[in-house]
Amino acid sequence: MSAQNVNVCDITEDVKETLKKFRFAKHSSTAALILKVNREKQVLEVDEELENVELEELQDILPSHQPRFIVYSYKMDHSDGRQSFPLCFIFYTPRDAHMELQVMYAGTQRALAAEVGAPRLLEVREIDELTDDWLKEKLTR
Repeated sequence: MSAQNVNVCDITEDVKETLKKFRFAKHSSTAALILKVNREKQVLEVDEELENVELEELQDILPSHQPRFIVYSYKMDHSDGRQSFPLCFIFYTPRDAHMELQVMYAGTQRALAAEVGAPRLLEVREIDELTDDWLKEKLTR
């Protein structure tokens, strides 16, 4: 399949600006920026921007049958007392999501990852996998 056949959604200047602000904000707690694909317009949109939100809380916020991109600033406490806020790029794609939507998200993830600037993409298929323990394990590998 050639690249022309993949539905890549546009990342608008508004979304890029929101991402930039989120990336460079001085977070003092966990924060999440949830992005969704608008299938009709084939663009990426900001779904929600949340402060002080734990991953487990996102399980209740995220739709159970639609993919989402989550840019997550995670408050990590280190054994020596330091705190850091690694930026995580999470691609949530439920197994029963509409195939066309999955393809659009998959086609957009690389361009968005470059925009986010997070070191790696983390993927979740089941909403209940989205936990602190899961993220800590991924970040310490």
